[in-house]
Amino acid sequence: MNKKSIKSDLKRLDAINDKDINYSDIPEFDEEFLRTVDIVIKPEKKPVALRLDADVLEWMKSQGKGYQSRINAILRAYYEAHKNKDSKVS
Repeated sequence: MNKKSIKSDLKRLDAINDKDINYSDIPEFDEEFLRTVDIVIKPEKKPVALRLDADVLEWMKSQGKGYQSRINAILRAYYEAHKNKDSKVS
């Protein structure tokens, strides 16, 4: 999708009146919804300089966009598996 088609889609959506929008498949935002919703707060991310083996980094990059997020997910999985073994880590 190019920028031109996005702009035309946004103009088309802006022209729709709120009363013409079908909300029937969206749950009500009420107390019941708030009791059942799972709120997930992601930890703050901090930039770091990290030295990785060249072959590991190239392999992670070769997996496509989002390689830094995948590296973080791998580190998080390791952390989650080991955090209770070391009481010094919070």
